[in-house]
Amino acid sequence: MSSAVARGSRTPLLLPDIHNPQKHRTTSTSKSFREWMKENPIDPAEEKTQILTEHEIAQFRKPLRQNVCVVVLREGFHRSYAELFALLQRWKDAEEHPHKIQTIQHHLIRAETAERAGQYAEAYEDHLFLARFFTEPEDEWLKRHFFQLALHSARKFKMDSGKREAEANLYMGQVYLEKGQLEPAREHYEAFYHLTMGRAWQDTSGRMHHSRSCEELQRVYTLLAQTLLQDQHYADAIKMFNKAYEMAKESGDLGPEGEAAYRLGLAYQSAGDQKTAKQLFSVYIEISTTLENTDSLGRAYEAIAKSLESEGKLTEATEYLEKFAEISLNSKQDRNLEKASMCLGTTLNSRKQYDGACVHFERAYEIACNLASVPRLQKAQVCAGSARALGMMQTYHMIIENPGRQNIHKIISWKERREDNFSAATS
Repeated sequence: MSSAVARGSRTPLLLPDIHNPQKHRTTSTSKSFREWMKENPIDPAEEKTQILTEHEIAQFRKPLRQNVCVVVLREGFHRSYAELFALLQRWKDAEEHPHKIQTIQHHLIRAETAERAGQYAEAYEDHLFLARFFTEPEDEWLKRHFFQLALHSARKFKMDSGKREAEANLYMGQVYLEKGQLEPAREHYEAFYHLTMGRAWQDTSGRMHHSRSCEELQRVYTLLAQTLLQDQHYADAIKMFNKAYEMAKESGDLGPEGEAAYRLGLAYQSAGDQKTAKQLFSVYIEISTTLENTDSLGRAYEAIAKSLESEGKLTEATEYLEKFAEISLNSKQDRNLEKASMCLGTTLNSRKQYDGACVHFERAYEIACNLASVPRLQKAQVCAGSARALGMMQTYHMIIENPGRQNIHKIISWKERREDNFSAATS
C-alpha cells in the first residue's frame, strides 16, 4: 500500500448518501481503490509539504516560553538558556509579550557568541541594548538586570582602559537613584568617579565624564545628608554635606558650588554653629553676585539674617532682611518680597517696634492677596493684627504709668471711640 494511503494525507473519506444509499453502492463497486489512485496520483513534493515536524507542532501546542528555551538549548547556548529560564521564572506575564521574549533571546545568544570569541565589547553592547530596550515602569527590574550584565561584560573588556566599565557604573547608579536606593547608587557613582579621574572621556554631547561623576556624587551625597539632617544626626549630615560641597567645587560649575555651600551653611546653622554658617553663606553671596542670581542672593541674605538673629544681633539681622526685601522688590519677585516683609515684621515685633512691624505685615498681606495665597494672607493678617494690638497695649501702659488729666482724657476718649489712632495719642 502507498505511504500516502498509510498516512491518510489525501485519501477521500467516502460517506454513503443517506438520501440515495443505492447510489453509493454503485459508485464504490464500479471502480476499485487501486484504479482511483492511478487516476489521482499524489505529487511527492506536495506530500512532503503536508508533513509537520515535531518542532513545528510544538510551536502551536507548547507555551512560548518553553519553545524559546528549547531553541536556545538546542542550539548549544547553555548560559543564555540558564539566564533566560531564570528571567521567565520571575516574569509572570511573559506570554503576553512575545516580542520582548524574542528580543531577549536574540541578544542573549549574540552576547554569548561574542563572549566565546573574547569580544566582550560586543557582548557589552548587546546587554546595553537590552537594558535600554525596557522602558516601561513594570519592566524596571529587567532594565536593572541587563545593566548589571552590561557592567559584568564591561569589566572583562580591558582595551578601553575602563571607559565602558565607568559608563556601566553610571547607568547602575541612575537605576538605583531612580528607585530611591541611595547607598547602592552611591557605590556605583563613586566607582564612576574613580574610573574617570584623570581621563578625558566625554559623552555623546561632549560633556566630560569626570565632571558628570562629580555632579552625580554631589546629588546623592546631598540626598543622604538631608535624610541624616531630618533625623537630627547633625554631625553625620555635616560630613555628608561637606562631601557634596567638595564634589561641587571639583566639578568647576559655580552654580552647584553655591547651592552646596548654602546647604552646608544651613546644616551648620541647624547644629548651632552660626559662625561657620555665616562664612558659607558669604561664599554663597559671592557666587550669586558673580552669577547675577537675585533669587539666590535673597536667600543668602535671609539665611545670614537668621544666624544673626540667633546670636541676638537684631540690628544687623534687620539690615540683611532689608537687603533681602530691596533686592526682591527691584527684581519683582513678589513671593520673596512677601517672605522678606514677614521676616522683617517678625524681627521688629521681637524688638517691640510694633508700628514698624505692622507696616511690614500689612505689606506682606497685600502681596499675599495679589498672589491669591490664602494661607499666607491669613498668617500676615493675624500677625498684623497682633502687632497692632501689642502697639496699642504698649501705648496704653505708657499712659497709665504717667497719670494726669490729659492722659486720662485720652484713655476715656479712646475707649469711647476705639479709633486706630490711639497709638498717635502719645505723640
